[in-house]
Amino acid sequence: MKTKIITTIAFLVLCSSMLFAQNEHFTVHGTIEFEKNINMFAMIQKQITPENEAFFTPILESYKKTQPQFKKVKSTLSFTDNKTLYRPIVPTETNDMFFSDMAMSGQPNIIYTDLDTKTTATQKTVYEELFMVRDTARKISWKITDETREIAGFTCRRANALVLDSIYVVAFYAIKIPVSGGPESFSGLPGMILGVALPHENVSWFATKVTEMLPEPKAMVMPKKGKVVTGKELTETLKQLMKNWGPWANAQKKALLL
Repeated sequence: MKTKIITTIAFLVLCSSMLFAQNEHFTVHGTIEFEKNINMFAMIQKQITPENEAFFTPILESYKKTQPQFKKVKSTLSFTDNKTLYRPIVPTETNDMFFSDMAMSGQPNIIYTDLDTKTTATQKTVYEELFMVRDTARKISWKITDETREIAGFTCRRANALVLDSIYVVAFYAIKIPVSGGPESFSGLPGMILGVALPHENVSWFATKVTEMLPEPKAMVMPKKGKVVTGKELTETLKQLMKNWGPWANAQKKALLL
């Protein structure tokens, strides 16, 4: 009798688990709104060296008096059929006239990613020139942790990685959005990336809203304008462009290659 009771309970638990799994909801298409936060005070401070401090320190102090510490810009990520399109939202107005040419503080990319073929098409603005970077999606060696965080109504798990050999990345992905994409060129986790922080670069991207609605066809159109190059060719172009820029070049190159 006791064995029958245990068997019955086990069967009921199994059925309940299966029913719960069947009713569990996953988001497979929609649009995510992101906010990029840039700590401008810290970012500018890093560009000051003993050689230029007499010039830049007064400018930074003036900036602090007239501008907020954190610059905020917005973007969207539309996704459907295992394809994503990341697009910045152009601000209607800005009071940030200082250091507007710092690449990390802007949003130079429109990125179309095909997660099935693992390819990307990136329309990238490099100062006055427009490039179309066609390449394979960046391979990132993520290390998944047990830490979790709530972002835009989704429970997300943390993962860490290095990109471009030296940029430390903290990302948070949602398993209930089973699309291996994310903002900018960050992807490759078992769920949509809803948060990215580059602690040493003083910048982050976090989702503020997820709308589960099939994107309009025009929202998924791959960018086509720009000089066609590969990622390697763009890297060489930036090296040549910035070869005489001194310490300023490293931060600019990293931002433009993300």
